[in-house]
Amino acid sequence: MDKKFFCIMALTAAYGLALNPRAAAAVEKGDPVSAMVAQYTLEPLPEEDAEYTVNLGYYNCDHMTAACVGKDSGIFKALGMNVEITGNGKVPEAMSAGRMDMAYAGWTTTLRAVQIGTPLFIAAENHTGGAEYLVCSFDIKKPEDLLGKKIAVGGDPYNSMNWMEWTDQLGITNDIEQYENFSMSDADEYFSLAAGKLDAFVCCDPWGSMAEYEKTGWVMVRQNTERANGHGTCCKVCMNYNFARRHPKLASRMLLAHSLSVQYMYLHPYKAARIFAENYNVPFEVGLMTLYKKLNEEGRTISWKLNRQNMQNQLDTMKHYHVRDDINSVNLDDYIDLTYFNACGAIDFDQFIKEKVDPVFPIGMSYKEWRAKAVEVDGIVE
Repeated sequence: MDKKFFCIMALTAAYGLALNPRAAAAVEKGDPVSAMVAQYTLEPLPEEDAEYTVNLGYYNCDHMTAACVGKDSGIFKALGMNVEITGNGKVPEAMSAGRMDMAYAGWTTTLRAVQIGTPLFIAAENHTGGAEYLVCSFDIKKPEDLLGKKIAVGGDPYNSMNWMEWTDQLGITNDIEQYENFSMSDADEYFSLAAGKLDAFVCCDPWGSMAEYEKTGWVMVRQNTERANGHGTCCKVCMNYNFARRHPKLASRMLLAHSLSVQYMYLHPYKAARIFAENYNVPFEVGLMTLYKKLNEEGRTISWKLNRQNMQNQLDTMKHYHVRDDINSVNLDDYIDLTYFNACGAIDFDQFIKEKVDPVFPIGMSYKEWRAKAVEVDGIVE
């Protein structure tokens, strides 16, 4: 066969792909952000707001993925805003110093910050709970095997909701003196377990999913805030009062961006997982596994609709376990201000889930089914 034959064959194959409708359909669909933003009738921001650079903080935890999605998907830009994101910043300290305008912050961190005078408030929902783990090495077969072992559950386990609740559920002592405890970052905990230097650790994702993906450990227990006394809660979207009062329209636009970032995660999880994996420095599949847990397996745990009763339920559970007695009796009305969120024009979360998400990604899908649908939705070519 000569070169001319090979050239003809190559051209034939190329034309075949072009004419094959199934092959054409397997081309990744374009950026969805413009269409998402176009659903809202938005006035241009005042010049001062358009020129202002918002400092948005978050911790390197899957609960706070919306920050990275808002930035890297182009949602912030499409809404006419300049936003810089700061990962693992010290949120309360930065807020107090005027260096941070909005943040995704932990529940107890937020309560304590307000109590000591930090000018922040809870502006919207972010995470209702789930996907925090007690990850164990394969040498740990049952809860009792943890006694005397090297574990990493933080520097103040008696004020850790997970530690106090899980030891109760597992039927083992919460007396930290009965273990060899360490305090380190989730990433360091994971690598220590993988190296055989640690027997168990408490973490949020992506590190629980990472352990499952790389088969370096197994999850003994996973957080569940659906309790007998009612659903609890987790981290929130917080905002600096000084920023919000000075830039009220921009503050509301940032909260609309939060809702759109969450919508992006639910409707385009494959694309969101790419952003997650890049920002959290984990394999793409770990990012996708993580989002599956947050968006489907555990329910719709990422949200923008604040539920005050869930927050009160969480405080009541904290009281039951004597976790953070310094803040578990606060008046929630001193912490919540939905003024800026209510002005942002976000659609109703429950309606969004019912109309847009449930028909495509119904609750109860297996990871394989959910992943296949995520590929199909955006025409992903793998």
